[in-house]
Amino acid sequence: MLLELRAENYAVIDHAIAGFGPGLNLLTGETGAGKSILVDALALLMGQKASTGLIRHGADRAVLSCVFESTPGAELILEANGIDMDADEIILRREILADGKGRVYVNNQPATVAVLRALGPELALVHAQSETVSGFDPAQQRLLLDRFGGVALDAAAAAFSRWREIQERLSELEKDEQDRLRLADLWSFQAREIQSAAPEAGEDERLETEKRVLMNAEKLHAAATAVSNVLYEDDASAESTLQAAQKHLEELARYDAQFAEPAQQIAAARATVEDVAATVRDYAAKIDASPERLAEIEDRLALLDRLKRKYGAALADVIAFGEEAARKLAEIENRDEILKALRVDLGKAAEAYKTAARALSQERAAAAKKLEKLAESQINDLAMKARFSIAVSPSEDQAAWTAHGWDTVECRIATNPGEPMQALEQIASGGEMSRVLLALKVSVEEGANRTRTKKTQAPRTLVFDEIDIGIGGRAAEAVGQKLKALARAQQVLCITHLPQIAAFADQHFLVEKQEGQKRADTRMRTSIRLLTAEERAEEIARMISGATVTETSLRHAEQMLKSSAR
Repeated sequence: MLLELRAENYAVIDHAIAGFGPGLNLLTGETGAGKSILVDALALLMGQKASTGLIRHGADRAVLSCVFESTPGAELILEANGIDMDADEIILRREILADGKGRVYVNNQPATVAVLRALGPELALVHAQSETVSGFDPAQQRLLLDRFGGVALDAAAAAFSRWREIQERLSELEKDEQDRLRLADLWSFQAREIQSAAPEAGEDERLETEKRVLMNAEKLHAAATAVSNVLYEDDASAESTLQAAQKHLEELARYDAQFAEPAQQIAAARATVEDVAATVRDYAAKIDASPERLAEIEDRLALLDRLKRKYGAALADVIAFGEEAARKLAEIENRDEILKALRVDLGKAAEAYKTAARALSQERAAAAKKLEKLAESQINDLAMKARFSIAVSPSEDQAAWTAHGWDTVECRIATNPGEPMQALEQIASGGEMSRVLLALKVSVEEGANRTRTKKTQAPRTLVFDEIDIGIGGRAAEAVGQKLKALARAQQVLCITHLPQIAAFADQHFLVEKQEGQKRADTRMRTSIRLLTAEERAEEIARMISGATVTETSLRHAEQMLKSSAR
């Protein structure tokens, strides 16, 4: 869920903050107030391409930020990109600089626009008037269908991974003879060099410790001997003092039982002192200030350092590199036998993938028939007379194989009687596209609630910009009801100009443009604020009657709010 959106020096916005809540969040305001600008700001935080023309005149940068509740999928994306989590929230920040450069931060850590694009589908789906952001592309259409049908991708993904792994090994072995021989010489040299050195994991750390001991042998021997003397050997050693104290306490305990436990504690302390003294005494005895051993260690460390510079940062990496080189060499030396076995394995893996992909295609085709009927009914409730279909087109060509199957899913629509069915992106009206997406999402949620799976979870926040273009009356009320129904399962943000829709809001925000108060700066500024119950009625009355709110329009607005609440 989107918790907060901030924009500074962005287009006509000087500084605006909006805190959103669950359910249906509606934004209203006069035409040109800047409502769509806020949606565009969120789209930029989802990874949309930025432009320096978005920076407010006179400013050197525009700064956009938002806070989302975290999701398991988003956390995996952050982990894959080396970004630490910040409690249960994800903070996105994007700066657009006047010189054309920009900066991105995720949880206050430097990131890239690519990370925003990866997070976008997990956090929000933005359908703006200016540009569809991943709303109607084939991948999102497939995801919608899979969510509706509860389609699980695990089997296909595992089969595809196995097939791809074998294919890559085959490609490596099937390189031309010259490359093969050149690589064989290289791997042979690398494997021999590492094997002859016979490094052991952690060996360098152990040798560094021994080196420090040998280089400081006299100091260490003197220190260990001093400790042993102070604790045990000297006449006035700690052990002797404790022994005397123990005898006195035992004498006291003969007459007063309260000293029995202190006597035992002193006895335990004596045992500890004796153990420490024995440890340092043994340590001192083992110290051997051998120049020959020191030279041997230094030579060995130099060899290990050379290996690490060539093959890995740690000895474990060097060892792994040597094992991999030996494996590749063995494959080349036994190339024909291995190729034959791999081709057999590849055939089996391909058949396993085909079986999984065909099962996916069948599931999707069955789900598509159900979804297209439900979606067509929902679409036609929104002041449209449309025919709607979903085409699932499988392709057994290996170029089409993916971890999610080989299907292309395309939603098609004819918005007027007699017109041919066309792909969704060919619809001219942005308002029609928004309504179709709304109908699809409502239909998908109804199906997903019956067969909900984590693998097909849709974005938690849905954003619609001016979904009400070209509709009114009862159709507008139907849009409001569908938005409300959709908002029961996930957060929805929507810009509207219709009072019939605004009445359904769980949170109602007013976007307004105001003139600067200072004489030096009289430019218009856009602000956003959450309306109280009384202010909501006044805003809906304004939407009904225009600039002048009448008693009649106010009563009508109050009645609309009561009706929508029921």
